[in-house]
Amino acid sequence: MLRHSNLVIKILMALVLGYTFDKNKISSTTYLPNNETITSLMKKLKLDGDLSFHNIHHASKDFGNIYRFLPLAVLYPKSVSDISTLVTYMFQMGPTSELTIAPRGHGHSLEGQAQAHQGVVINMESLAQSQEMRFHINANTNTPFVDVSAGELWINILHESLKRGFSPKSWTDYLHLTVGGTLSNAGISGQAFRHGPQINNVYQLQVVTGTGEVVTCTEETNSDLFHGLLGGLGQFGIITRAHISLEPAPEMVKWIKVLYLDFATFTKDQEQLISSNSSFDYVEGFVLINRTGLLNNWRSSFKNKDPVQPRQFVSEGKTIFCLEIAKYFKQEDIHTIDQKVESLLSKLNYNEFTLFISEVSYVDFLDRVHVSELKLKEKGLWDVPHPWLNLLVPKSKIHKFADEVFGKILTDTSNGPILIYPVDKSRWNTKTSMVTPKENVFYLVAFLSSAMPSSTGSDSLENILSQNKKILEVCETANLETKQYLPHYNTQEEWKKHFGSQWEVFARRKFMYDPLAILTPGQRIFQKSVNFL
Repeated sequence: MLRHSNLVIKILMALVLGYTFDKNKISSTTYLPNNETITSLMKKLKLDGDLSFHNIHHASKDFGNIYRFLPLAVLYPKSVSDISTLVTYMFQMGPTSELTIAPRGHGHSLEGQAQAHQGVVINMESLAQSQEMRFHINANTNTPFVDVSAGELWINILHESLKRGFSPKSWTDYLHLTVGGTLSNAGISGQAFRHGPQINNVYQLQVVTGTGEVVTCTEETNSDLFHGLLGGLGQFGIITRAHISLEPAPEMVKWIKVLYLDFATFTKDQEQLISSNSSFDYVEGFVLINRTGLLNNWRSSFKNKDPVQPRQFVSEGKTIFCLEIAKYFKQEDIHTIDQKVESLLSKLNYNEFTLFISEVSYVDFLDRVHVSELKLKEKGLWDVPHPWLNLLVPKSKIHKFADEVFGKILTDTSNGPILIYPVDKSRWNTKTSMVTPKENVFYLVAFLSSAMPSSTGSDSLENILSQNKKILEVCETANLETKQYLPHYNTQEEWKKHFGSQWEVFARRKFMYDPLAILTPGQRIFQKSVNFL
């Protein structure tokens, strides 16, 4: 498949001997181009878009607001050919160059994953602006799909799909992310128990590999690359287009929140819901520790049948668990939906007077986090450090995890929400690069903290990072067999431990599709190899 086979073989031989090279040992005759030389060479590239050496500072930061690495340039592509030309150019420079490339979507990475220090960042949203969204019916399965640029935002796909009566099956909680970004990780939300993550709902990918080759891949064609790219953290290629599976879209949503005081009852109900084929369409949950006026905050958008009892509910000083569920429906079902919801709720064991229900449009439900984003931006609280920690905890270990973390390491949830909900991977495609616990049922536990830049108290970046470290230490010492989602490690040894038995395949794919380690250096999995052959 790779057109540079001879050079690849030589590079692989060098990589077997040592994947990185000590720059201090390079002889004085070895040619390492300086930035001025590289800049002048890159300006000669024939591109449809723009390679900017000035409009670059935004590419040195991300949503995490913790790492900042300034690139040498930013490519604003107008075609896939632009991306291929740039990658080919860097690949042909050979292993003496330290230049790297990072595709950047909407900038929602947490730890500098989409940054390229003194390299080139590719603005993938620029590519989306020059490519149209195309809707089709799969001839073999008679199912709808959308052929879309990897730089397109999911919120735009939602709006365009709804015009045709369709919708993607699986989502993330926040829709202002690019297709390429979420497919490079997994894309998990409250629908994943039924449809799997977003990487489970892809028919085809177009990609530019680390040699500059443009490849189309599916389950049947170039399947090794296809599976590697999904959840592959951007290590094997730059996804440029994707075929996303669609289904008939609902119109409205019954959005429900209920509370539990007992963790065992809470998790039992969650696990029951995800095991049923005729349950709710969305299942998530929250941990609420020492929250004040919790139910009063819900009254503005949710209705409660009993206006008196909730006022007597005390959340201060307690650890409470919120089950968040949703049932989708069409306008034609308006007269039967309440009965269906009531029947499903009757099987649960929540605190009965904490039932809050809201009826919203499908779009408003899916785009609910964006509402919070706008409010936080108004207060200047959006562009702050976000030291998030996302863990996948095996079902058999979740109670031990809760005992050790909730109320002990964390004594309140004032720094941000804690999501907790189970998924069942028995229906998932297990050939992808995504790393999960061994058990089929595991919980996503997401600590979505925001830090105040000037603070030295409990909401400081230092304190939250310290809490995260303690949580990870508990997972290690208690042998909870957790895995990080949206993982971040600083050494290859840590990455090897993360991938476990999948490491050998992951490393093989890296050597095959990005032999010089040009792509996505911000993941810190592989260093750019500096060798001379």
